[in-house]
This record gives sequence, structure tokens and C-alpha cells, in this order.
Amino acid sequence: MSSPDVPALHRALLGWYRAHRRDLPWRETRDPYAIWLSEAMLQQTRVETVVPYWRRFLERFPRVADLAAADEDEVLALWSGLGYYRRARALHAAARAVVERHGGELPDSADELRTLPGVGDYTAGAVASIAFDRPAPLVDGNVARVFCRLLAIEGDPASGPVRRRLWEEAARLVPRAGGAGDWNQGLMELGATVCTPREPDCGVCPVAFACRARAEGRTDRLPTPAARRAAVPVELEIAIVLARGRVLLERRPPGGRMAGMWQLPTREAPGPAGLTGLFPARFPGPGAGSGGGGIPSAEPVALGAELGEVRHGITHHRIRAAVRRGRWRDGRRVSAPYRWFDPRVLGDVATTGMTRKVLRGGAMTAAAP
Repeated sequence: MSSPDVPALHRALLGWYRAHRRDLPWRETRDPYAIWLSEAMLQQTRVETVVPYWRRFLERFPRVADLAAADEDEVLALWSGLGYYRRARALHAAARAVVERHGGELPDSADELRTLPGVGDYTAGAVASIAFDRPAPLVDGNVARVFCRLLAIEGDPASGPVRRRLWEEAARLVPRAGGAGDWNQGLMELGATVCTPREPDCGVCPVAFACRARAEGRTDRLPTPAARRAAVPVELEIAIVLARGRVLLERRPPGGRMAGMWQLPTREAPGPAGLTGLFPARFPGPGAGSGGGGIPSAEPVALGAELGEVRHGITHHRIRAAVRRGRWRDGRRVSAPYRWFDPRVLGDVATTGMTRKVLRGGAMTAAAP
């Protein structure tokens, strides 16, 4: 089959996108900062989850300079619940770099954007094309699926050779004379709403006339992803410790997953396959600091009756956590990594998603004496 008619592809996809695009708030602005913020939040997160977070961030930090001047704990608190907290730290660091290097204005080229902390090829291409209409390509999961079907590209889109081919095609097809932002958004919209992973709706696809996978009857076999990694079961015990109307939280170590976030005291219990090391096997002793060392012979938190359970997912880990009433052992001074919090301020604290899930479930009320 011959190469697709590129001008015809442009006309078809751009016309469809402008007529059928979803009504999303970041599509109503040309503010590069607001667009950049949306792209940072949308990575590995559903659109409906991102919208309220995006609005709250812009309300609290309406300009890059406002975000740059913020305390990291405040940024993490606003991000809390979105997961993948390295994105928030990178966003914060990049905002500071924009203020220091560019006077608070985001650069308008993909090459310059890539020099900012945490900004990779995809984000640079998205901001340059959508905010500034630069002819910058991008490839995300949706775009990769569209291209694999449109051009009958075989293999795992995450593998090196296929990934390079996808970026080459994205650079070849992006419009040069205007419309790059709508083209890139159109590709992503097509993958999200029509060219979906299962049962693509080819009957309404604006570029079906050029789709090789459809012509060859292979839309159900392309793309060809690698086998998914098996989920690892994790068993946890989470303590609800209350005293004088306050709740005890524990700060996670400064490195690794959810670094520096606050959580209810949590330890891993041996599951069917033993301990995974995702969480410590013991509650760290007070005075251990944020590194979690210095565990005494007796743990500072004693566990009581079970109040319920929650289920949660972190990357490929499948977590089942038993939530239990806890007691701070007598004579133990509360110090790092622990701290007492007034429950009324927890909405302003950078807590982990699992902690928020436990607290939303009414565990504190159940644990009250």
C-alpha cells in the first residue's frame, strides 16, 4: 500500500478535531504555563482526574513565578492524590529554572523546553506545538497506537527501534505551515476516543481511508505490545493512632517512591510470596529521622483491632492493606519521622494517595475511643 496522502490526512484530522474535540479547560487558553501544567498532570493520569487539580493549581499558582516561589511541601500537598510525585517535584524545579533563565516566560522552542528539569521529548513537543504552534512532533501512548495502525507498524511501541520509527513518522507528518498544535491534539484525541486499544470505532474514524491496519484487517492485532508484567501482591498493615484529637502521621524517606510524603504509619506484613520491600517490615523508631534507621527492639506503634481494609495500586504492585487501631507506646517521645496533625488541616498536607483513601473511608471515626 502506498504512503498516505499527507495533505489529505491533515485536512481530515484537523477538520474532525475542530468539530469533535472534547471540551477541556486547557484547550480554552493559549497560556503556555497553563498548557504545560496540563501536560505534566496528564501523563499517566485520566483526564477527569486532572481537571480539578489543574484548576486548583492555577488558582493557587497563577503564574510560573508563583509556582517557583512556593514551598515544595505546599506543591506536593496540592498534587497529593495525583500520584507519580516526581512529576510535581520536576514541575517545581522547572518553574524555578524558567524564572532564573528565562525571566518567568516559558521558551517557545522544543529544544529550549527540553533543557528544563523533567521536560522530555513529549512535553517539549506538546508545549511548543500547542502553546506556540511550532512544528514540533510528539508521541504518547495514544499517538503511538494511531500510528501503528495507520502505518501498519509492527512491534512493541516501547521498544527502541519502534519508538524511533514512531518519532520519525511524527516529525514527518506534523504540519509545517500552521496547525501543528491542533494536529498533535487531534492525534491524541483520536487515540483516546476513536482508535482505542480495544474495539476501535473505524466507522467514524476521519483517517480510516488511509489506515493500513484497517485495509489489512489487523486493527485488533496492532500495535503489538510486550507482555504485561505480572502484578505483585503486597500485604500491609496501616495504623490509625489518635491522641488528644490529633492523628499520627509518618514522613516517608527523602528518596524512592513517594519521597517526603506523609502517610499513616505503615508496615509490610508477609504475604503469600513473602515480603516485597515496597514498605518497611517494621514501624521506624522515633528519632530515626526521615531515613528510617535506628529501629529499636520494640516498635513505637502497637496494633489493635482491625477496622477494615483498603485496596490500592502502585505501578505493578497490587496492595491489600489491613487498617488497624493503633496506640503510641507509653514513654516514647514523638519525633521524626512522626508528627501529630490536627485532622482539620490534613487537606493541606502532602499525604500519599493510599493515606487519603484510608481517611476518606472513615477510619479515623471508627478508631476514635
